[in-house]
Amino acid sequence: MKRAICVILLGFFVSLTPSFVSGVFAQDGYQTPPAVLAALVDAPATPGVSVSPDDSRLLLMTPRTLPSISDLAQPELRLAGRRINPRNNGPSRARYYTSLSIAGITGAGTHSISGIPEDAKISNISWSPDGAYISFAVATDSSIDLYLADASSGSARKLIDRGLNVALGGSVVWMPNSRQLLVRTISPTRGDAPEEPAVPSSPVVQENMGKVAPARTYQDLLSNPYEADLFSYLVESEVLLVSVDGSFDVFYSGLITRTSPSPDGQYVLTETMHRPFSYLVPSRRFPSRVEVRRPDGTLVAEMVDRPLEEEIPTGIGSVATGMRFISWRPDVDATLYWTEAQDGGDARAEADLRDAVFMQSAPFVADPIRIADLPLRYAGISWSTDGFAFVNESWWASRSARVYQISPDHPADGQKVVFDFSYEDRYNNPGSPMMKMTPSGTRVIQTADNGTAIFLTGTGASPEGNRPFVRKMDLRTGEITELFRSQAPFYERVIGWVGEGEKVLLTSRESVAEPANFFLRNLESGSLEQVTHFPHPYPELDAIQKEFIVYEREDGVQLTATLYLPPGYSPASDGPLPAYVWAYPREFKDASAAGQISDSPYRFKRISYSGAIPFVTQGYAVINNASMPIIGEGDEEPNDTFVKQLVMNARAAIDEGVRRGVVDPDRVAIGGHSYGAFMTANLLAHSDLFRAGIARSGAYNRSLTPFGFQAEPRTFWEAPEVYFAMSPFMNANKVNEPILMIHGIADNNSGTFPIQSERFYHALKGMGKTARLVLLPHESHGYRARESVMHTIWETHRWLEMFVKNAPPREVALEKPLGGS
Repeated sequence: MKRAICVILLGFFVSLTPSFVSGVFAQDGYQTPPAVLAALVDAPATPGVSVSPDDSRLLLMTPRTLPSISDLAQPELRLAGRRINPRNNGPSRARYYTSLSIAGITGAGTHSISGIPEDAKISNISWSPDGAYISFAVATDSSIDLYLADASSGSARKLIDRGLNVALGGSVVWMPNSRQLLVRTISPTRGDAPEEPAVPSSPVVQENMGKVAPARTYQDLLSNPYEADLFSYLVESEVLLVSVDGSFDVFYSGLITRTSPSPDGQYVLTETMHRPFSYLVPSRRFPSRVEVRRPDGTLVAEMVDRPLEEEIPTGIGSVATGMRFISWRPDVDATLYWTEAQDGGDARAEADLRDAVFMQSAPFVADPIRIADLPLRYAGISWSTDGFAFVNESWWASRSARVYQISPDHPADGQKVVFDFSYEDRYNNPGSPMMKMTPSGTRVIQTADNGTAIFLTGTGASPEGNRPFVRKMDLRTGEITELFRSQAPFYERVIGWVGEGEKVLLTSRESVAEPANFFLRNLESGSLEQVTHFPHPYPELDAIQKEFIVYEREDGVQLTATLYLPPGYSPASDGPLPAYVWAYPREFKDASAAGQISDSPYRFKRISYSGAIPFVTQGYAVINNASMPIIGEGDEEPNDTFVKQLVMNARAAIDEGVRRGVVDPDRVAIGGHSYGAFMTANLLAHSDLFRAGIARSGAYNRSLTPFGFQAEPRTFWEAPEVYFAMSPFMNANKVNEPILMIHGIADNNSGTFPIQSERFYHALKGMGKTARLVLLPHESHGYRARESVMHTIWETHRWLEMFVKNAPPREVALEKPLGGS
């Protein structure tokens, strides 16, 4: 049965043939693009891979094909920022696997896991700490069931006859002994859901008595007392302590959002949500009580009762006051650590210290110990079993990052700066410590030379492109030795060490013509052994030409993109092509960092159906991921000159294509998703570089996101001229090229409400512009249903064919002044 799709169309050129226009208006249901484009949507996906804790096995996970629109049309409750399927009490838009298999890393063969139901929807997959078992969830229409597989035999079975409660995400956590699991389930005595009153008993009231309570725009919030009761009903869980033989004891019940066992298994950290709820912020900012309990449920200590977080100050880097990021130290038996703001949580306040880190050991009665003071905002800790830890801090406004080495059990020893760098300077990023799993299932820094050295791994950004590396660092001297670096013509990233010593790495290796596969690389002998053999997903398109290109915009900032050209195409004999530019703007505080290369010319020629690349099969030159840096150095904010820089970036991409002889400058389209859609509309409003635009799931009126958007730290009232100048809605009268807008009706991304596209379309229509708005039923910010994806590609193809490839020459090609005046 075909389903309706909402299409609004305006202002097609009268030069189009009547039959073509009739075909567009007479559209019946979901459409399918040309066969070669449709084949990309249905191409087999590469399996996901998970390495066992002992590095001896790979778990291969076959992704489910795209769901149907009927799958997305299942019942869905949108409550407190969550989307819940009331039939099985799980997430309504989860991604699933259909089958699992196990492969030996050292050549022990591959065998499928048996005992999984046919047409299974598998999720929440997790190894036991010792690698002996694999737990996973299987979703049905009415429940989500817990399964357990024996990793040696490959045999799986349903573990308990109790449905999981996955309304808040992952619901299964292994205990350190690898023989028990903490499992959030639906209580058998829960009863029926509350009924929505036919007649409201009172108005819905929100009140603020002079408190400053800014919040960015959120979707799917609670809106009345009934929804609050329904949310409580769906979230309430009974946590069980389940043994691998299927027996269990009840641990604890409540609105439980987290359970985390201590490394010695003697305690469990729990987090329980409670009222009052909010109509302003999502559930992650609701009040919650953090406690320590014994595995039998006995309360040991209450760590903190966090209040509702409606009043966090504005500004990127502002945080809630009180205890944050409460977690177990992974290197000792039972010690908690956390951070607390020292600046009132206000990123705009002047302060010498922003955060402090504390710890407290069982039985949690002694005073907490302060182990680190941070001038910047806390950004995580990596722990080792050799008496040290690395504490990370960062600050958005300056793009600064630092890493300190501390001795947590001897805080009087102070903290030593190990790395001090700009996190947007990719060329000088030192990388991150390589980690290993402990027998209890925690992750700690992998050390060498009796704890005096560590291994660092990173993407290895360089002027030659990304070249992942492994380096060894002497903690006493700071000396760094490179052990491995990806070499052309391959892109090879490191997964981790295999076995003892510093000899064998498990890597993922690919080239332009070869998809990523796993390999064992012996650094001592130089040998390379292939572990997996994933095939080319679309060998029929292997002849597509791909080139990583580097060019400059007019102020000298270096830019990059990946250029795709049709098979067999030659500019000398075939001439320039119509082109499609796909991009996404990013903000920088440093021009030299903005110009750094952040990709590799040796990545596999993956032709994702979700962007512009598929249209190379239709005779277009595709300039993909064209750099769109927006730079604001010193006291300037990037967005102060957003439009001017955006146009410079776009012009540079087109000019480079023209210089190469592959782009016809009179037939170029621009496209993007989310902030890329915002970019697209701005380029059509403020330049005449493009013949048409494709804008998907965008925001176009920044007054509807008044407390900041993307990386803009100022509010609408602090910088109204910036919000106004950057809003395509405010400049809709200047859009004189055809624009295709596509939006999911159920978009829940912060800021990109569907009304953004609807109101922008209405503005364009009111001024007689050429525009088309397609609203996809049941789709969110990204499009999931096969029918929706096919239709999106069909819409894009038709728009490009009409207004770019087959467009008549422009009679007037006057460039709009920069800034849109």
